[in-house]
Amino acid sequence: MPRRRTVRASAAPRRGARHGRHGRLGRSEVVRPPLAPLEARIDRFDLTVGTAVEFLRGTWPELQEVRFEIGAMPGYDATDQVPRWFIDREARRIVLFRLPIERLLPPGHDDGAHRRMAIESAVFRAAAEYVGREPWDLGHDH
Repeated sequence: MPRRRTVRASAAPRRGARHGRHGRLGRSEVVRPPLAPLEARIDRFDLTVGTAVEFLRGTWPELQEVRFEIGAMPGYDATDQVPRWFIDREARRIVLFRLPIERLLPPGHDDGAHRRMAIESAVFRAAAEYVGREPWDLGHDH
């Protein structure tokens, strides 16, 4: 009598090591590690303006009650120069326009450091115009 072969569980075709009993072991987790916060130009612009405004308010009491706002793009005539800010003394506010400040940099100066300097310069020049002084008069020494 021929001997019958018994099929053992171990003789069944094996799946790769990445599969479990139900074929799901190798799948990735549903929740991945947290990603670093996204840092957009708008966020960097807001942070740079906020830091410069904090410095100026600590230096000049005339700027304590002034609201600094950020606008995207001003309305202007095609024959005029594009304004970087708008001052409304009656409402005690300065509106800084992000796009002209960031995008109208000289060629070769469109990097993070030059963009930050352009933003800070615009804040200082707008604040100086508001209080009727020169921008370099807004430091601690004056």
